[in-house]
Amino acid sequence: MTPNPNAAFKPGKTSASEKAAATDHTARAIVAAEKVARDKKTEKLKAMRLERAAAEPAAEVVPSKPSRKSPKS
Repeated sequence: MTPNPNAAFKPGKTSASEKAAATDHTARAIVAAEKVARDKKTEKLKAMRLERAAAEPAAEVVPSKPSRKSPKS
């Protein structure tokens, strides 16, 4: 059996547009995955914040005494 020069170890040539499309696709996939992770984290933190706010007793607003102004001379 003679070796074939077009064997599996020789990759075919790809055009610049194919390389750019592959890079673009990969970059968009990474950005989308990061967005999903960020949104998931935001939702988790929001739920924790609301849970903590519900657990705290509501702070009552105590009206402060009006400050006295010194009489003008």
